[in-house]
Amino acid sequence: MEKEFDFVAIGDVTTDAFIRLHDASVHCDVNKENCQICMDFAAKVPYESVEVVRGVGNSPNAATAAARLGLHSLLVSNIGDDQNGSECLSTLQKEKVETKYVTIEKGKETNYHYVLWYEDERTILVKHQAFNYHLPKLPKTKWLYLSSLGKASLPYHREIIDWLDKNPETKLLYQPGTFQIELGFEKLPELFKRAEVFVCNMEEAKKILQKDAPIQNLLENIRALGPKIVLITDGPKGACMRYDADNYFMPIYPDPKPPYERTGCGDSFASTFASALIFGKTPLDALLWAPINPMSVVQYVGAQKGLLTKEQLEKLLTEKPPHYKTQKI
Repeated sequence: MEKEFDFVAIGDVTTDAFIRLHDASVHCDVNKENCQICMDFAAKVPYESVEVVRGVGNSPNAATAAARLGLHSLLVSNIGDDQNGSECLSTLQKEKVETKYVTIEKGKETNYHYVLWYEDERTILVKHQAFNYHLPKLPKTKWLYLSSLGKASLPYHREIIDWLDKNPETKLLYQPGTFQIELGFEKLPELFKRAEVFVCNMEEAKKILQKDAPIQNLLENIRALGPKIVLITDGPKGACMRYDADNYFMPIYPDPKPPYERTGCGDSFASTFASALIFGKTPLDALLWAPINPMSVVQYVGAQKGLLTKEQLEKLLTEKPPHYKTQKI
């Protein structure tokens, strides 16, 4: 009988090609929102470098974070029968992520994204291949992490919801990707109601609720949709959590030096929070864990190179400054 997994992540895997830009500019509204990156049109725009990172994406990043922390981690995904897919599998296997539930589809290409990297932020050009999504017979698992899937995946979500209904002991962390957010609450209400933990960033929360409001209102409104714990991240401003009847604020863990590149912050935050709960931590203690991995991730290119082991994370937690603590708001 197959051993129970701690952490099973479902979602698309990709390769990210980081294109480091120099000749560009960013233009924002007066409130620093709705920012756009701009380059010369119909011109040859020079770039500094390209770095290719394999086996990434929201769910592969989360599965890798859990494995790096020492959990028994598995990825459920689809790839093509190409060299790119083979290299993605190899990368994940080196990280001790179980990949036997990754489906290889003949004649298909594995996802490949282009990351326009300017200063410490990135704009990602994404393309999700139209895979034939079907849920394999999953082993028992403590936590299921669900994130970004392609546009052809709505029936697949129904399979996942059915599986969750048949496995009520499994806890769900739902961190919706672009397509899932576009679907809105109305198309997938079961996932909100079933979620033990729901994670998104500030902009995503506003899109989901179709309203602009203070973060405390966003927390309460998403909590009303069903999740037991709601986490909303806000970049360098920190994160907030709705748990029971209270809201909490958590600052970022201090960066040792200015961030180098921010891809994967949300994935490492969400998966580290869930991993802490798997290790038996309370939600408030898990909120102390969650920002530490993102602090390390932003010091490297890509979403996985900076991920910490459990020992490294716990050491940083013992070295935390006095202001690094949860605050009821």
